[in-house]
Amino acid sequence: MRPEEWRKLGLRDDEYDRIKEALGREPNRLELGMFSVMWSEHCSYKNSKAVLKTFPTTGPRVLQGPGENAGVVEIGDGLAVCFKIESHNHPSAVEPYQGAATGVGGIIRDIFTMGARPIALLNSLRFGPLTDERVRYLFEQIVAGIAGYGNRIGIPTVGGEIYFDRCYQGNPLVNAMCVGLLEIDKLRLGKATGIGNPVILAGARTGRDGMGGAAFASVELSEETEAPDIQVGDPFTEKLLLEACLELINNGDVEGIQDLGAAGLTCAVSEMASRGGTGMDVELSKVPCREEGMTPYEIMLAESQERMLLVVTPEKEAKVHAVFKRWGLTSTTIGRVTEGGMLKIRMHGEIVAEIPAHSLAEEAPVYYPESKEPAYLKTTADLPLATIEEPEDYNAVLLELLASPNIASKQWAWQQFDYMARTSTLVGPGSDAAVIRIRGTNKALALTADCNSRYVYLDPFAGGKIAVAEAARNIVCSGGEPLAITDGLNFGSPEKPEIYWQFRQAVAGISEACRVLGTPVTGGNVSFYNESNGEGIYPTPVIGMVGLLADATKYCTSSFKAAGDLIVLLGDSADELGGSEYLALIHGRVQGKPPALDLAKEKALHHVVRTAIQQGLVRSAHDLSEGGLAVAVAECTFENQLGAVVEVEKGVLRTDSLLFGESQSRVVLSLAPDKLSALQALAEEENVPLHVIGRTGGDRLQIFIDGNQYVDQTVAELQSAWREGIPCQLP
Repeated sequence: MRPEEWRKLGLRDDEYDRIKEALGREPNRLELGMFSVMWSEHCSYKNSKAVLKTFPTTGPRVLQGPGENAGVVEIGDGLAVCFKIESHNHPSAVEPYQGAATGVGGIIRDIFTMGARPIALLNSLRFGPLTDERVRYLFEQIVAGIAGYGNRIGIPTVGGEIYFDRCYQGNPLVNAMCVGLLEIDKLRLGKATGIGNPVILAGARTGRDGMGGAAFASVELSEETEAPDIQVGDPFTEKLLLEACLELINNGDVEGIQDLGAAGLTCAVSEMASRGGTGMDVELSKVPCREEGMTPYEIMLAESQERMLLVVTPEKEAKVHAVFKRWGLTSTTIGRVTEGGMLKIRMHGEIVAEIPAHSLAEEAPVYYPESKEPAYLKTTADLPLATIEEPEDYNAVLLELLASPNIASKQWAWQQFDYMARTSTLVGPGSDAAVIRIRGTNKALALTADCNSRYVYLDPFAGGKIAVAEAARNIVCSGGEPLAITDGLNFGSPEKPEIYWQFRQAVAGISEACRVLGTPVTGGNVSFYNESNGEGIYPTPVIGMVGLLADATKYCTSSFKAAGDLIVLLGDSADELGGSEYLALIHGRVQGKPPALDLAKEKALHHVVRTAIQQGLVRSAHDLSEGGLAVAVAECTFENQLGAVVEVEKGVLRTDSLLFGESQSRVVLSLAPDKLSALQALAEEENVPLHVIGRTGGDRLQIFIDGNQYVDQTVAELQSAWREGIPCQLP
C-alpha cells in the first residue's frame, strides 16, 4: 500500500506501522478506513486523553463517569440524571441546518442509549459578527436546525448561551447538551457481553451520508478542505427509536446498547466489543441499506442517523424485533457476540475485515504534544487602567452594552424553541438557569451551559476556573445544588504548542474549580482543529452543569418581583476591567487579566444564596457576569417592568469598574425589608460581604454613586435596546 493512501485518510506513517503490527500484516482498504476513523482525533482523543485523566471524575453521587455514552448522577428516590454535551462544529459550518439538527439528534441518542428518557436540551453557540452576511446565514440556519429537530421530537430546548466574536467567523461552534432521567436499575451500558448473543441493528436504513465525518471533524477548515456529505436527520424516526429502545430497556430485554454516531457501524461494534472484552462476527449483507450497491467500506463508515446497535439474549431476539416492528422501525440481526476479542466483518459470508476490537478502541495511539505559552500573553496581560478613558455619558454606555449581541436578549433564537414541551419547564430561557420539574417527585433540576471564552483566551487557567464557577453560580441563583459537569472543550489545532498549552491550562483550571466546588466531571467532548485558514478560535471550554432542587417550589429567577424591596449585592467589586465586555465593546481592547477568583469565597457565596432561597428570604437572585453591576440590575427590571434606585459608594474604584467591571463571586438579590436581618446573619456566618445598594420601584433605573447620578433611563428604553440588539442586525 502506498503512503499517500493512508496519509489521505489522516493516518501518520508511524500509525500505519502500528496498524500492521496490530494485524500482523498489511491492512486492506476497509480495515485501513476503519482504523482511520477510530484513530481520528474525534473518536480516539489521542491528543487529549492523557490530559483528560487529570479531571476529578468521582463523587458520592456519580454512578457513571467518563468512558460511556453519557454521565449519570444519582439524585435520590431511586432516580438518576443522565447528561452530556457534544460538539457538531465542522458539519454545522458546512451545512448549518442539518449540521445543527443532527448534533441535537446525536446527543439525544447518547442519553436514551443509557436507559434515560430525555427531558431537556440546551445549546452553546458561537458565531462571528452579525454584520457579516455569511454569519447571519449560519446563525439563522443553525438556530432553525436546533429548533426543527428538538421541537419535532418533543423535547424542550430550555436554555444555553449564544456569543459572537470575530474569531468564530470561519468556524462557528455548535455544542448541544441533553439531560435525561432514569431509574437507577434501568441503567444500560454500551457493552457487548454473552458469547453467542445476537447483535441487532435497528432504526433508519444506512445510506452514504456522513462518510468520513469523524475524520473531517479532526482537521482544520480551509477553502481546500474536502467536506463529506453531511448527515440528514429525521426527528420523527428518532422519536420512534427512542420509544422502542426505552420500552425494551424498561422491560429488561437489552444486554447492551450503543448508538451509531461518528464513525458509524465501525465505532459501535468496536467500542461495544472492546468494553465487553469480546469480539463480534458481523454480516454486512444483512444491513438494511437505502441505496443500491453500497460497498462494505461505505456500510461500515457511513454516519447515517437514527440508528442503534443492541446486544440481546437469544430468547429475547424475536421479542426485540417484534417491538421494533410495532413501532414501525426496521431491525435486523446482523451478527453475534464472539469470544477472543476479534471483529470479523463479512460480506455474503466472505471476511472483508478482521481486526482486534481493542486495537481500534482502547489501543488507539496516545500522544503528548508539545506545549508552549503563547507569545501574545506577554502583550495582552498588561492593562494600565490609566490608559482607559472613562466615559462621559454612562447612560449611552449602558444602552450600548445592553444592545451588544453578547448581552442582548436571545429571544429571537429561543422563541423558535418549544421550551414548554412536556409541560415540566418551571423556568425557561432567559434566567440564569433553566429549571425542570421531576414528575412524580417534589424535586426539580437546574440546568445551565456557560463559558466566557475571552477570559480563557487571556488566561486559560483562570478562564477555566471561572467557567465552572459561573455555571455553578447560575445553578445556585436558581435555587439548585450544583451536582456535576459535562464539558465541551473546543480548541484549535493540538499540533500547535500554543494551542495545546491553552488546552492543558484550561483543563487544569476546570479541574481545580470542580474539586473545590464538588462538581466532578462525568463526561463530555473534545473538539480540536477549530480553525479556519490557519486562524484558531478563542479556547472555548463550555461547561454544562446540572443542579438539584430538593423542593421544586423553591426555585428562584432573576427578575425583581415587588416594589419597595431592598436590593442587595453579595460580594465585593474591584478595579477589574480585563476581558470585560465593556473593555472590548466600548474601547475595542481584548486585554488584561480576567477577574480574580477565590474559589473558597465563591463556595461561601453559593451557600449563602442557596440557603437564602431555601429559607424564603429573597424574591430574586441574579449573578453578575458580562456587563457587570449596571447590566445585571437592568436585566432584573425587565420581566416585570419594575424599576430601581441604586445608590453605591465608589471608594477607591473607578466609576466604570464599579458599574461595568466583571469581578467574580457577586450576586444581586432582592428581598422584603423585614428579611434583611436574617440575610445579614447568613452572610456574616460565611464571611460573605453584603451591601444594601438600593430599592425597587417606579419605571426607571437610576444609579447614584456617592450621591451623583450616573444612570437615569426608563426600563422601557433599556429593555428596548436589550431586546432589539440581535433582531436589528438581521434582515
